[in-house]
Amino acid sequence: MSEDVRLVAWVRGHVQGVGFRWFTRAKALEIGGLSGFALNLDDGRVQVVAEGNQKGCQKLLDWLRGGDTPGRVDGVTEIWDTPRGGYDGFMIR
Repeated sequence: MSEDVRLVAWVRGHVQGVGFRWFTRAKALEIGGLSGFALNLDDGRVQVVAEGNQKGCQKLLDWLRGGDTPGRVDGVTEIWDTPRGGYDGFMIR
């Protein structure tokens, strides 16, 4: 079953100024079928919002938590929700 979901993740660590948003967008495009954005927050975190099938969103979350990201990820907090739509592809904000 490929139910569409919304993933909102907040990534903590040294994740700004290292190309993190660019690589997150590239990974989302590589996974395919995801829309949303990556955004630098004022407190140093990066917020990632992805909508698409649950398997694709889980793959993106696993990548965010893995050791293959730029910079240094100290932790990821996520919530799952129903999609809201309105995104044109996966953007950097």
